[in-house]
Amino acid sequence: MFKYLLGFILLFLTCAIYSHLVWAEDNITAGEIINTMTQTMNPEQSEAKMKMTIMTTSGEERSFLYHTYSKGRGKKTLMKYLEPSRVKGQTILMLNDGDDIWIYFPKRNHVRKLASHARRQKLEGSDFSYEDMGGSNTFVEKYESVLLEDEKKEGHQCYKLKLTRKPESDAGYSRIIVWVDKKTFVPIVIDYYHDKDPELREKQLICTDIELIDGIYTPMKFTMYNKLDDTKTTMEIIEINYNVDLPDALFTEEGMKQ
Repeated sequence: MFKYLLGFILLFLTCAIYSHLVWAEDNITAGEIINTMTQTMNPEQSEAKMKMTIMTTSGEERSFLYHTYSKGRGKKTLMKYLEPSRVKGQTILMLNDGDDIWIYFPKRNHVRKLASHARRQKLEGSDFSYEDMGGSNTFVEKYESVLLEDEKKEGHQCYKLKLTRKPESDAGYSRIIVWVDKKTFVPIVIDYYHDKDPELREKQLICTDIELIDGIYTPMKFTMYNKLDDTKTTMEIIEINYNVDLPDALFTEEGMKQ
């Protein structure tokens, strides 16, 4: 949901209207919207500095500062922690749309590959899972999308879509509801439903402070609310650059150690 991120390819097709699909007034399809949103949130390359703040149930705050690098429209992502000192230099590498994850621990000079089921674990105890942070094509490849009636959300005129997990998919959510801003194709709100219970809303992501940077609409703040634990995590982009040329060597085990 960070993998919270991050060009536009809009495919206009002439399609028949099926009884199970609700069309927006401009006749755009669910597939077109999801594809465009995915392209918007996953530019070809990016480099950013971000701050993550975790708010616990007791009201305690914990903050992390890190650099993030992305290439191939999110297929390769690397996160390197700058603060606090206890995790400084620790690096997370996600490849193949987040299906393969490695963590580098500088104090032990050790790289560990996470098991596939670990994608659902919390990132540094936050409300974002590894799966939320990676997977540029997750919404396209692992879910079936249906367009619902347009709805205003957080002050934005939005397309509303329901994404249902494909039977063969290993995605961590049974279904997802997403509101996509009609102007920018940025997801404004995303509701995530529990893996085992499609009626139980587990988390909600709200994207705000949208800016046009290097010709790309960019939400500068992402807030994930955990509806079951009553906690929240905020990710803020401090600075970001899309006009970069990142070497492939950065997204390797050796690159993690640099």
